[in-house]
Amino acid sequence: MSNTGIKIRILCAALVLAAVCSALAGCAATGGPESGKPSVVVTVFPIYDWVRQIAGDKVDITLLLDKGIDLHSYQPTAEDVVTISTADLFICVGGASDFWVSDVISRANGDVVSLDLIESLGDRVKEEELKEGMQAENEEEDGAEYDEHIWLSLKNASLLCGVITEKLCEADPGDADLFRKSCEKYKEELDALDGEYEKTVAGSRFKTVLFGDRYPFRYLTDDYGIDYYAAYAGCSAESEASFETVAFLAAKVDELDLPAIMQIETSDGRLARTVRDATEDKDQKILTLDSMQSSVKDDVDGGKSYLETMKKNLEVLKEALN
Repeated sequence: MSNTGIKIRILCAALVLAAVCSALAGCAATGGPESGKPSVVVTVFPIYDWVRQIAGDKVDITLLLDKGIDLHSYQPTAEDVVTISTADLFICVGGASDFWVSDVISRANGDVVSLDLIESLGDRVKEEELKEGMQAENEEEDGAEYDEHIWLSLKNASLLCGVITEKLCEADPGDADLFRKSCEKYKEELDALDGEYEKTVAGSRFKTVLFGDRYPFRYLTDDYGIDYYAAYAGCSAESEASFETVAFLAAKVDELDLPAIMQIETSDGRLARTVRDATEDKDQKILTLDSMQSSVKDDVDGGKSYLETMKKNLEVLKEALN
């Protein structure tokens, strides 16, 4: 994100916080909803589903990014700030996109426990990478930023579910045994799928993917030794690829004889098609991996889950690598 963009977002956040100060002053610090269950507020869908798998109906869960808003574009509304301020537990990804969190928590009524997942990962967190051929941001950054798409590693997911479980146990000690048992069962499923990814990649013809799009999947591909090329970094605000970027990607497809050009679920497909049209054969499949950045509660109600989405991504990846 550019320096100008960060300054604008900080100003917007300050205005939101000022607007809700009076609302917060009038909120009772009750800590939980009328149901008597602990209230948990999370920012993105993967965290929402992890909490749901661990705690079931023992907690009330609120998903903040529930209107298809991308993590990198989200700004808390006054209502969101009040919701966070009256929660028992608030869980966010962390990183540059959650720059507003510390101010909200510091102004909150009551004892809101917050959990920053990037912070919990420690040295497992990766910095954003400007890969060869990738479109650079128009404005220079002050320094490297963390890649925030931590949920796209099954290994991270398993670790973070353990961290989340302990926070849930603190919020609701009476159900601690249930939470820990559910977590262990869920981690077994995550670890089993992780093994399927390893087996699939080990037996694949190709070990490189190419995205005519943003690339939020570095955690996933690094886990299994997959190389990549892409038009933009995962958190990039760029939307127009240069001729040089398109030409580089098309040449890589030809050089490596790749069978597919990839995109993420929010793409309109134009850039991937442009890259394909610039290749020699012009017959590569265009495949979509789901980064879950814009998934909402309606998707959950329709049966979507983190684990099932990662299983579908494995099938797509298998096709891209063979």
